[in-house]
Amino acid sequence: MEKFVVRGGAPLVGEVTVSGAKNAAVAILPATILAGGKCVIENLPNISDVATSVEILHAMGASIRMIDSATLEVDTSRIVVTDVPAEMSRQMRASYYFLGALLGRFGRGCVSMPGGCDLGTRPIDQHLKAFGSLGASYNVEYGMIRVSSSKLAAEHIFFDTVSVGATINAMLAAVMAEGITVLENVAKEPHIVDVANFLNTMGADVRGAGTDVIKIRGVREMHGCTYSIIPDQIEAGSYMAAATITRGNVLIRNVIPKHLEPITAKLEKAGATIEEFDDAVRVCCVGDIEPLNIKTMPHPGFPTDMQPLMAVLLSVAKGTSIITEGIWENRFRYVDELIRMGANIQVDGRVAVIEGVPELQPAPVRATDLRAGAALVVAALAANGVSEIEEISHIERGYEDLVGKLRGLGADIKRIDIPGERLRQAL
Repeated sequence: MEKFVVRGGAPLVGEVTVSGAKNAAVAILPATILAGGKCVIENLPNISDVATSVEILHAMGASIRMIDSATLEVDTSRIVVTDVPAEMSRQMRASYYFLGALLGRFGRGCVSMPGGCDLGTRPIDQHLKAFGSLGASYNVEYGMIRVSSSKLAAEHIFFDTVSVGATINAMLAAVMAEGITVLENVAKEPHIVDVANFLNTMGADVRGAGTDVIKIRGVREMHGCTYSIIPDQIEAGSYMAAATITRGNVLIRNVIPKHLEPITAKLEKAGATIEEFDDAVRVCCVGDIEPLNIKTMPHPGFPTDMQPLMAVLLSVAKGTSIITEGIWENRFRYVDELIRMGANIQVDGRVAVIEGVPELQPAPVRATDLRAGAALVVAALAANGVSEIEEISHIERGYEDLVGKLRGLGADIKRIDIPGERLRQAL
């Protein structure tokens, strides 16, 4: 069993460099299938979800060459298999992007129902609606999703709900469909724009990404390219929250400040001082943490992935804060772990009422999902004493070298493996 051991209570000080965006990378890697050639992907984060995506591509026949620690050459010209290995696809939610890419290039694809963090019901009905509108047939049996079409044709698709996954999957499937596809009520997150830019670099004609309407003019073929993934806004936001709660002073490099605006605005209201540069932000905090009201919403609203990190920060605010979760119904599962650390939080459905306490206390806790795990690390950094965080595999799905980066900021954190625990669990 691996876990993080954190001795908190000291401010974070120094510089940290943000890696490529997880949510863009796990869509762009499957999208390389559409090229049918060589793509060089730069600024890839070294995280387990990316590793799983690469393993899937390799298992399907792609040639993978590592150029450096953050750059891969992916050659999908020899892919002929259109069934994604079930065990691999169940390891992460984003495996469903292989459906759109395979459907777009080969007219067929099969993926098992995806895994990932349990944040509540995350249906794929809008994905299937898009595929069906483009002329594909589909069925879901025995936990497998299968799509096929003899010929995809452009269509006008209005999504019933705003869905990042469905928006990306529709783009992947439509780029080589005949005619002009119009997608309405789409997601507008930065990684949506990044995926669209990548598709265009491969020869697609995608316009309007980042707005409410995306128009896709189908092309006959696509080609390889070289592309650099955008920085991860949630990783950046995590270090911003950590700097604030520890009363630190941190320069966060390799960011796009525009992408951070919803996070920056709330942290400044909470008492942080944030200075923006072309590709960096400096975050420091010396006074009290002020209470806030936050409601998570699709972009450009406050991102749901930052919600657990803000809950940690507001746990030590001078007053009462309210967080309303507007995306996932199970996003507050981590609250019981924060309460173990002395937080005073009451949850009613999708609303959490947080009464600030003077300080958090060290405790053994368990990561319930990716962002909750990151939030518990931040809580441990603020608590004056030694905390242990278990089930860190969740965290390593989305944060590259978290221990190394935090140690570079002066944190006392280490990753340890306890073989005896693993043996005990196996018996």
